[in-house]
Amino acid sequence: MSKQWPKWVREDGSVVSCTEKIKVMAENFDEIKQIAQDALEDGILMEVSEHQVREALHKLIDTLVNPYQKNH
Repeated sequence: MSKQWPKWVREDGSVVSCTEKIKVMAENFDEIKQIAQDALEDGILMEVSEHQVREALHKLIDTLVNPYQKNH
């Protein structure tokens, strides 16, 4: 499990302390990091601008949708 990820908190600011939840979050983020690293390296090897790949990755994250968002 990676030590680089933040302390996970709920919307109300309370800390998520369940070991299994923290483990799943770390595993998910470790996987995302590796996939993003691979995409960056592939892009650079294919002569795509590093800046453009990074910008595209940021935009991709911004398009993620919360399917559990409560309607207010």
